[in-house]
Amino acid sequence: MKLKEILNDGIYVLKEKNIDDCNLKARILLSFLLGKPKEYLIINDNKELEVEKQVEYYSLLDRLISGEPLQYITNNQEFMGLDFFVNEKVLIPQPDTEILVEAVMKYLNNNCGKEICELFENYPQEKLNNPKVLDLCTGSGAIAISIAKKIQNDNIEVFASDISKDALEVAKVNCKKNDAKVKFIESDLFENISEKFDIIVSNPPYIETDVIPELSKDVQNEPHLALDGGEDGLDFYRKIAKEAGKYLNKNGMLFLEIGYNQKDSVQEILENNDFKNIICLQDFGGNDRVIISNF
Repeated sequence: MKLKEILNDGIYVLKEKNIDDCNLKARILLSFLLGKPKEYLIINDNKELEVEKQVEYYSLLDRLISGEPLQYITNNQEFMGLDFFVNEKVLIPQPDTEILVEAVMKYLNNNCGKEICELFENYPQEKLNNPKVLDLCTGSGAIAISIAKKIQNDNIEVFASDISKDALEVAKVNCKKNDAKVKFIESDLFENISEKFDIIVSNPPYIETDVIPELSKDVQNEPHLALDGGEDGLDFYRKIAKEAGKYLNKNGMLFLEIGYNQKDSVQEILENNDFKNIICLQDFGGNDRVIISNF
């Protein structure tokens, strides 16, 4: 069977099973199987594919149809222009989380002497010569590693923590893969944290427990530990807001990703724990996605 034939068959199989973006996913799987870029499929569309590879391709299609996320099959996800290894032990980094990372970058670049960003005009503008950042619930390490790589300050210190040993192993792989400098800590939120930071950033679990069974099959295959935010989805925000002030330097900043419907609730939680200057950023779809405050 030629490449173009098996690719068309793969697209048909996925379409029959109502898989979104079936054309793209069929191409990605075939490229992954061959270890070649997608352009290879176009240039070599008349090349014969050996029977063993055909069998492997249909096996990959079956895994996708069964609900296994594409990124777990290929062990890859792009985030902030960097490549990350992902598996079933970690949440798959999503484009909306880039809003969170970019907000931290804007604030740090402002503090590092670059042009003032209007977004933070109400925040203290003290220059941070040696900024310290903590990423809570780091998972794959995407947030911490992106910050460490993208901030142009050799004196920045980035720490990342997670309760999951398996997640931290993945994060360490990604740190080496992207040649980043991040210090990892196994910790249940602040349990094993002993230092103070200028910035604490987190994309904590925030899905309501009862909602998880209603999510798509591929999302349900991601670790529930990284999804489940308790009965109302706010458990981690309460814990973080209650403890974060103890681990922030003077005028320290807290950056949180939130669910689309959690702005008012999270803002109230922060205000009740003495956080101020609270602002909210929206994601690419116009949904409330990031809350920023200082202590």
